[in-house]
Amino acid sequence: MAGMAGLWPMVCGAVPPMGRSGKARMRLSLAAYSFRDQFKDAAVMDFPKFIDYCAEQGCDGAELTSYYFPEDVSDEALLAVRRHAFLRGVSVTGTAVGNSFALPDGPELEKEKAQVKRWIDRAAVLGAPHIRVFAGSAKGIDEAGARRQVIKALEEVGDYAAGKGVWLGVENHGGVVATPEGLLEIVKAVQSRAVGINLDTGNFHGADPYEELARCAPWAVNVQVKVEVRRAGAKASEPADLKRVAGILRSSGYQGWVVLEYESKPDPFVAVPEHLKALREALA
Repeated sequence: MAGMAGLWPMVCGAVPPMGRSGKARMRLSLAAYSFRDQFKDAAVMDFPKFIDYCAEQGCDGAELTSYYFPEDVSDEALLAVRRHAFLRGVSVTGTAVGNSFALPDGPELEKEKAQVKRWIDRAAVLGAPHIRVFAGSAKGIDEAGARRQVIKALEEVGDYAAGKGVWLGVENHGGVVATPEGLLEIVKAVQSRAVGINLDTGNFHGADPYEELARCAPWAVNVQVKVEVRRAGAKASEPADLKRVAGILRSSGYQGWVVLEYESKPDPFVAVPEHLKALREALA
């Protein structure tokens, strides 16, 4: 780790925001999860087809969700995907794993950490700079204890990620990070400069989700944009104000990937191009 000290400095106390300098700079990517149903049939969608789709839609990047790789995927297969992306002029902007660290010490927690480390290795092979990770919901432990466990686990896997030049973004995905307070408590406490927030614009559900996003944006290392938001007490979701989201990111000085992660009901082959156009205009 000594050789990485200049890139990943050690920190003490509450971890500050990312500390970017200069104006906000944002580039557009698309998450494979947007085509989760289509990935069930390789004849309809696989990673080469998805990368081709991103290129055809004018996306600079593609987020390659881990769920759609074989569990035992080889480095050779990952390198083939990386090569395909390079030849299409598409950057692999990251991947995403499903995990939970809100667990007591024991084999289950060790398995979760091992899975994330395995995907840190794979991300490095793919050339992916970022992995979206979860914190989880408290299981077999109280909420305060779960938060401590998440912090310890993130420090361990964060150190491992730093050695591979990979960032980990903790998503505001329910459980112990369902609120800005819970998410920031954890991220500020994690003593690793390889850990930040994967800011999902559809996952806060307070009275004003945009205010909640703004509070967390300074710690964002990746942003996933949903096309809908849902406020506390609302019976239904409402269309996301993409211009307002873009304004929040600009105000925070965000520099990095903005990933459309489409989860709504209409056919993604029809809806995604429309939402990419709207997001591209909002970010311009």
